[in-house]
Amino acid sequence: MTFNGTWKFDRNDNYEKFMEKMGINMVKRKLAAHDNLKITLEQTGDKFHVKESSNFRTLELDFTLGVTFEYSLADGTELSGSWVMEGDSMKGVFNRKDNGNLLTTTRAIEGDELVQSYTYEGVEAKRIFKRG
Repeated sequence: MTFNGTWKFDRNDNYEKFMEKMGINMVKRKLAAHDNLKITLEQTGDKFHVKESSNFRTLELDFTLGVTFEYSLADGTELSGSWVMEGDSMKGVFNRKDNGNLLTTTRAIEGDELVQSYTYEGVEAKRIFKRG
């Protein structure tokens, strides 16, 4: 599948403003901007296995497209939501458990990059990864 493989963090676009809007404190924002995140995606049909490793944590999770699951961000923010396929992109719609606000995430392959886009309360950001 298109998303299968290991993706290494390359650069951010407006990520600090996004984290600020999410309520992440300045120290954690500065650390997260340089977390050296590596994402490994394995898709089998409508099931995904994801491994995220950074300077701060390693997390593995399994999910099925269209099925709601629980997830915690690196700062401890708890979410509930699901991923679906929209054309060649993955779209995740998650509700924050603390305030009910909506976080939308998309993953798309653009050339040789994985572009992970976020929208929260009107603020958009991107994290771009290179296959590695």
